[in-house]
Amino acid sequence: MKKTEIFESAINTIDIELKGIKALKKILSNDFVKSVTLMKNCKGRVVCTGIGKSGIIARKIAATLSSTGTSSFYLNPVEGSHGDLGVLLKDDVVLALSKSGGTEELISILPYLKRRNLKIIAVTEKEDSVLAQNSSIVLLLPEMKEACPFNLAPTTSTTLQLILGDALAVALLKEKKFTPHDFALLHPGGNLGKQLMTVNELMHSSEEMPVVKENDNMEKVLHQIVDKKLGMTIVVDNRNKLKGIIVDGDFKRILLKNKSVDLFSRTAGDFMTKNPKTINKNKLVTEALGKMQGKITSLVVVNSAKKPLGVIHLHDIIKKGFL
Repeated sequence: MKKTEIFESAINTIDIELKGIKALKKILSNDFVKSVTLMKNCKGRVVCTGIGKSGIIARKIAATLSSTGTSSFYLNPVEGSHGDLGVLLKDDVVLALSKSGGTEELISILPYLKRRNLKIIAVTEKEDSVLAQNSSIVLLLPEMKEACPFNLAPTTSTTLQLILGDALAVALLKEKKFTPHDFALLHPGGNLGKQLMTVNELMHSSEEMPVVKENDNMEKVLHQIVDKKLGMTIVVDNRNKLKGIIVDGDFKRILLKNKSVDLFSRTAGDFMTKNPKTINKNKLVTEALGKMQGKITSLVVVNSAKKPLGVIHLHDIIKKGFL
């Protein structure tokens, strides 16, 4: 094939599949809403199943559901008919994918699913198929031409299955009020986990948190800065509300400005920086980094009453590979 013919083939494939996607948008019905509601209220797991290319898509849908707060796994119908059906629980919901709705390996496990009274959501193009006729809900896909020039290899049909699966997963996470924090808990590794890490996971709290009262002398301030090794200390009032901070650089600036000052006779309140930048413990570390803006090295973590809970330091952020 010439270079232009290769490009034309690619564009034609994309155009065919886009046509299928547009058709899918038009035929979404109340059965989609019923499916989301059924999976949301499921007390067991969403069991995704299918064979061949549909099986591969079913695996991906199961993975997406699991990572967005809906317990799910893939069941190979062939393995299922040879003993793996034992993993199914009475409260599970089955999401079954089959373009024709008559795939022999999938149909063979239907009697067992029916005997267990399991709810089945069928994803198929054939409303009158065996799968559709034996399912609780049918998500009917539009019958579209495959991008394959022989109209044989699953291409458009599997794209539509995949998109429908994503649509189910996203609708479910919204219904369940799944948050970025929840997502982070399920993705602790790699760059994704890092991007979703919260301030609470990196902050220095309790005994690690340097803190002094407004009326404490500067000797105590210095001890807190040196002992807690964060290069700063929080300053609070008698009700433990945040009043300011003092950083180690403040000592240098004070002495350079007035070499005769009796530093240790003064109090934290005399030299603190008032209204320091703060952050909530549930915010993302990336947001904390943005607040620092390359100008400061630490943020005070406070609750809604402006009481300090900890300190997040730039060095810890760097150690985690954010910079």
